[in-house]
Amino acid sequence: MGVPQAMEVLRERAALVRDSLQKSQTITESMVSILGSFDHRLSALETAMRPTQIRTHSIRRAHENIDKTLKAAEIILEQFDLTRKAEAKILRGPHEDLESYLEAIDQLRSIVQFFSNNKSYKSSDGILNHANNLLAKAISKLEDEFRTLLTNYSKPVEPDRLFDGLPNSLRPSATSPGKQGELGSKNHSENQKNLENAVYTPPTLIPPRVLPLLHDLAQQMVQAGHQQQLFRIYRDTRASVLEQSLRKLGVERLSKDDIQKMQWEVLEAKIGNWIHYMRIAVKLLFAGEKKICEQILDGIDSLRDQCFAEVTANSVAVLLSFGEAIAKSKRSPEKLFVLLDMYEIMRELQSEIEYLFGSKSCIEMRESAQSLTKRLAQTAQETFGDFEEAVEKDATKTAVLDGTVHPLTSYVINYVKFLFEDPSVSHHSGGCYIRWWW
Repeated sequence: MGVPQAMEVLRERAALVRDSLQKSQTITESMVSILGSFDHRLSALETAMRPTQIRTHSIRRAHENIDKTLKAAEIILEQFDLTRKAEAKILRGPHEDLESYLEAIDQLRSIVQFFSNNKSYKSSDGILNHANNLLAKAISKLEDEFRTLLTNYSKPVEPDRLFDGLPNSLRPSATSPGKQGELGSKNHSENQKNLENAVYTPPTLIPPRVLPLLHDLAQQMVQAGHQQQLFRIYRDTRASVLEQSLRKLGVERLSKDDIQKMQWEVLEAKIGNWIHYMRIAVKLLFAGEKKICEQILDGIDSLRDQCFAEVTANSVAVLLSFGEAIAKSKRSPEKLFVLLDMYEIMRELQSEIEYLFGSKSCIEMRESAQSLTKRLAQTAQETFGDFEEAVEKDATKTAVLDGTVHPLTSYVINYVKFLFEDPSVSHHSGGCYIRWWW
């Protein structure tokens, strides 16, 4: 092939390439134009769709809010329904079904808590006030129910029931009439040994089936902030019944003047009875009171000890005041024996008194008992000292002509003999004093 032909071929190919490039450029420009047109249309479409999107989003949020509102409405309606049911139970009162009544009170507390935490609800104030009023009415009825139950089942204990709780050797049938529970000195060592192992059975002051109900009522009153109302009801009811029980037994309040005016035989009998009353009061009545107080007020530590102290305070004071009056009365030789007996019973009851009145609320009664024990011991020693002094100062010069023992010598020997036969003397400080003098 010649050169001219080759050049022609090249020209044809170059022309072909140029045509192709021109077509490609045209196509590119057309595509750009088309794409530009699409972009414009899409922008217009987006602009047209934007209001629709906004409306769709608003509708979705509206649906969500409606769902939330419906759920809140369901909860509120449920609280209204619970309030209605609780109100019906409260209006019926606690007599028919106490357990259901207490459940209604718990429901009202939950309702009050709910609306207190959701005050944004339009109806919250109204229902909250209604629930609070219902709750106050419910607690007031609870107080009445507690008072009624405690009063109806709190009865004075008859003396026979108290005697049944004593060991056989201390029951009235085991001793002479009129001197219940006094132990003779003849077999005292054996009796004393038996007393150390004796079993005392406190009476049932309130039926066991009632105690859980009283406990539940007390707990509800405390939760409602009515501690003082609970305290007053319990103190007034139980203190009165305890004092009536002691009066039925024979306990009476006597002043120092009353005691000074009594003939010795009458006073001696009352002292013997007082010893018996002290044992019954501490080991049976006070022990029983502490037991029911701990059961009814279990878990209410702030009131339990205070209630027991207030319930027993006056009764303890009456009993101890008699002992104090005897210890402070005019001394005479014949009183030494009863003073030692009184001292012995106080020593015997010391551990029980420390246990029953061991709390801070009972410190005054505990200290009064300790003070009486010390005073009785002191008075006994002083009384024996008076006897010693009287013997030393006796100015009788008359000799016994028939050779028998002088009356004063006989009196002193018998007096000291009786003292040594008294078990109190061999155990306590008075005996040391007597042995030293003799």
